Amino acid sequence: MRILCLDDEELALQMLELSIKKAKPDADVTAFDDQDELITDAEKNGCDIAFLDIHMRGMNGVEVAKKLKEINPKMNIIFVTGFSEYAGDAMNMHASGYIMKPVSKAKVEKELADLRFPIVPKSDALLRVQCFGNFDVFTPDGEHVKFVRSKAKEMFAYLVHKQGASCTSREIFAALFEDEPYDEKNQNLMQTYIYALKKSLKNVGAEAALIHTYNAFAVNPEVLDCDYYRFKQLDAGAVNSYQNEYMSQYYWADFLFDEDLY
Repeated sequence: MRILCLDDEELALQMLELSIKKAKPDADVTAFDDQDELITDAEKNGCDIAFLDIHMRGMNGVEVAKKLKEINPKMNIIFVTGFSEYAGDAMNMHASGYIMKPVSKAKVEKELADLRFPIVPKSDALLRVQCFGNFDVFTPDGEHVKFVRSKAKEMFAYLVHKQGASCTSREIFAALFEDEPYDEKNQNLMQTYIYALKKSLKNVGAEAALIHTYNAFAVNPEVLDCDYYRFKQLDAGAVNSYQNEYMSQYYWADFLFDEDLY
């Protein structure tokens, strides 16, 4: 969990940061006394929760919250202030919480326990999918999924990247084999890979991860816990785990990732 906090008064910021760390010792907490620096950090590294003082010189906390919501609409915003008249503005922002100064561990714990957008792992996922670094797939208990054929795994990787969009056999073949012709021989080869993929998923009870209609294939994102999908949602943990490597073993992946970002 990544938490940012903001106050332009040094002592108030120290108290806020200390209270958050006491309430959530395992969180990554970063304190800022400058509004623009916090916004830049949130854009670059992601943020799960932002504690924002409302009454500040220059851009106030509500204005900062509006910019953070543009970055990630599901970011949890908790306002901190000594001025009760700002409560209306805070509620209009659909904030996760509101703390009156002085800040304390107990007040922070109370707000973290009742977030507007709870931060919980996807416990009902059939598979955990790793796209950053080498592509890999795991069962919920952490075991590697063993694919019958390496190309079946690569096919699954391509479908994961497509995020649930349907792909034809021809499209998948073109991505995996580039300039090779989609002739009868290779069409039959694709059927072999499709069968191998289905068998591999069935072996771990994850058949529902693949949707197959007439000549069209897709993954079901709802049953996958995927770092790439979390990254797209600006989940702070996923943003921080990205180290400029995306499905490193596949030549087509970097190109598609860059294209997707821009």
